[in-house]
Amino acid sequence: MMMKTYIPTIGLEIHAELKTATKMFCACANAPFTSEPNANVCPICMGHPGTLPVINKKAVESVLRVGTAIGATLADFTEFDRKNYFYPDIPKGYQLSQYKYPLVSGGEVSGVQITRVHLEEDTASSVHDSQDERGGQSDYSLVDFNRAGVPLMELVTEPVIHSAEQAGDFGRELQLLLRTLGVSEANMEKGEMRVEVNISVASEEDTAAKKFGTKVEVKNLNSFKAAEKAIEYETKRHIQAIENGETIVQETRGWDDGKGSTYSQRKKEDSHDYRYFPDPDLPKLKISEIPEFSADNLRKSLPELPNEKRERYAKLGLKPVEIHIYVHNPEVADFFEAAGASVLASNYIASDLLGLIKKKHGEGKEALIAELPFGPKEFASLIQMIEGKKVSSRGAKDILAVMFDEGGEPMKIAETRDLLQKSDEGAIKKIADEVVAENPVAVEEYKKGKQASLMFLVGQGMKKSKGSANPEMLKAALLAILA
Repeated sequence: MMMKTYIPTIGLEIHAELKTATKMFCACANAPFTSEPNANVCPICMGHPGTLPVINKKAVESVLRVGTAIGATLADFTEFDRKNYFYPDIPKGYQLSQYKYPLVSGGEVSGVQITRVHLEEDTASSVHDSQDERGGQSDYSLVDFNRAGVPLMELVTEPVIHSAEQAGDFGRELQLLLRTLGVSEANMEKGEMRVEVNISVASEEDTAAKKFGTKVEVKNLNSFKAAEKAIEYETKRHIQAIENGETIVQETRGWDDGKGSTYSQRKKEDSHDYRYFPDPDLPKLKISEIPEFSADNLRKSLPELPNEKRERYAKLGLKPVEIHIYVHNPEVADFFEAAGASVLASNYIASDLLGLIKKKHGEGKEALIAELPFGPKEFASLIQMIEGKKVSSRGAKDILAVMFDEGGEPMKIAETRDLLQKSDEGAIKKIADEVVAENPVAVEEYKKGKQASLMFLVGQGMKKSKGSANPEMLKAALLAILA
């Protein structure tokens, strides 16, 4: 009997804390990671009776810029709603969010269609402990309200993702976009970006006919790897249940990273459970009446976007691995651009310069390129010396190593360390004669047809000259001797 093929259908909800000076509806500092708990709070973000919230203009602008960057439709009219639910980390007993009129609708990221992007306020942070100060079991939770009221962007995708890998790629590209726009740090390990997965599984035939299975939500995933693992786990769980004739329950589940599995948390709420209604304390917004939010101004505010940068670098002739480095590391990209943005410069940055940084500081320290004892101007001078055949490739690497350790002008380093390329025929012939005399085995192998032996002899000559010999002239001199 033929096995059925099952396909997961996935939609993502991604929350990202916005990088603003103050919270969403009050003047408290947007500093959720302040070490002292409940330091950045006021009657407004704590939900005291009689207080009036005020909309953070910068937060609205940030979401509109995201919408512009993803090619979405920006709302002209919007309002904030009360989303009613009762958790210890919701000080007001409701969350100010957007329901019927989101700021942004449509658009796409990494080929995935977006449903909406809206603005809301973050909740407080719960800290759970199971030990009292005497070391015994206590089981209590504490709430820190520093995060309560921080501007939070929520992006919802269409259910068009069909694999864990595609979901992870989408999330990483969105994170890169938010960082490029400067609207969010989007560090998942700090909770500045959180992923929720909505997943259902159906047969290939049903999926093609838009007949989907029962949807399950996996909440608050704190890494893209966790999101991918949760999708893989849920896909297998759903398929097994379907094959066994079991019923999938619509519910909210959590992810246990240690066990590599999801677990049931609660029945999934529907929108009517939140009893949304427009907040009576906040004004309606007519976006077209705010000059700074005109489509033209928003477009002008955008930096070069990741896809635009990829296309430009590809046309320049850079390798995919180099393009990836520059797109994901703005400090390295800035250095590359300031050094002349040539293919040769890219080769030396990606392989040699970043190699030196990695060797000294370890993986993931590319940003330290901004703290080198030399700048892009000196690096560009070195590249010009290579292009002008004033130094060989070997000599350039040696000069770069000195610059990395000590700084300095590349030409002065080349002169003081005898690294300028020599093109004197007599001196090069002398080096070639010595190499042939000192390597009889390689000479014999070359004469028997082993072409690699010639490059070995060239390498020995370059070593003997400390990288200063013109490699092409050295090769020609060796061929003349070996003929």
